[in-house]
Amino acid sequence: MPSQLLGGLSPQQFLDEYWQKKPLLIRQAVTDFPELIDLHRLIELATRDDVESRLIEHRNGRWHMEHGPFRPTRFNKLPDSDWTVLVQNVNQHVDHIAELLYRFNFLPYTRLDDIMISYAPPGGSVGPHYDSYDVFLLQVGGRKRWQISSDDAGNFIEDAPIRVLKDFQPEQEWVLEHGDMLYLPPKYAHHGVALDPGMTYSVGFRAPKTQEIASRFLEFLQDNLQLDGMLSDPGRRVTDAPARIDTDFASHIAAMLQHIQWDEALVSRFIGEYFSEPKQHVVYDAPDEPLDFDEFAAAVAEHGVVLDLKSVLLFDEAHIYCNGEALECDPDSHPALQQLANARRLLPGDYDDTVLDTLYECYDYGYLHVAG
Repeated sequence: MPSQLLGGLSPQQFLDEYWQKKPLLIRQAVTDFPELIDLHRLIELATRDDVESRLIEHRNGRWHMEHGPFRPTRFNKLPDSDWTVLVQNVNQHVDHIAELLYRFNFLPYTRLDDIMISYAPPGGSVGPHYDSYDVFLLQVGGRKRWQISSDDAGNFIEDAPIRVLKDFQPEQEWVLEHGDMLYLPPKYAHHGVALDPGMTYSVGFRAPKTQEIASRFLEFLQDNLQLDGMLSDPGRRVTDAPARIDTDFASHIAAMLQHIQWDEALVSRFIGEYFSEPKQHVVYDAPDEPLDFDEFAAAVAEHGVVLDLKSVLLFDEAHIYCNGEALECDPDSHPALQQLANARRLLPGDYDDTVLDTLYECYDYGYLHVAG
């Protein structure tokens, strides 16, 4: 990873000194853009029903928000200032944006989320707010003034369709130009206003709430837990209040529920499935004219494979997880599949059938492709 991405800091220095602790401004963090997304291409993404997008305007002192997909003509009606269009998960649709996201692979893929791209003309903003997760804000084209504050204030404008802080008192201020990047820890209030037409690439990190993780784990347990026995009470006595829930009965049910147990291996499996699960709008495209197994094996030997931009491949000591499922694969295939998970590509080579069987299954589902 180029050291300039973190302003000359090593990844470990960054994690020790800044990660979830304090902001970091990095001048010219990225200078080697292979290409730049223009507004036309961003609008094309915002018209798709498999892409999450929003349009935020600030008119007459009030905030307005619309959700995509949009008609292309919607953007012809916008004024010359004071609006922002935001498109989520652009890394799932554009190769070089995915490459940029995975420059941050000094952090685990369980935490890395997506790159959202926003475009704004002069005056465009989404108001002062804070995020509940870490974020890198990379300026691409134009200039944007960022003001930040360690005081998240916590009070929002009540009737606004977006979370805009009512009382925002900036402590620091910078103007970011093309290639500059600002890192902010969770709940660090910030307010960006475009000075020129330009884009912000927001590299976001996944930080689900404890309640969500617990709820999803309980759902996972429901599908993976089997308890023996059934309710019985051979020592039951006659009751004179049949509607009462007596303490002995409650204690009996409590004892039954104590058999709900889990260990680290089960938690690890939950993590693999939960953190690799695709978002609801994600669709995988199976090949129109799939290669047969032998043709696929020959193609892998010559070209290798790459994960689909929307795929997440994770592993632990015992399993390989792909897009929300634990793959059924031979343990002998794990080293090669772990290489694929880490690098998101597997180099050309003659792999044995234990590897090729799993690769072919994922290829058939559209989870990976023969490298071009």
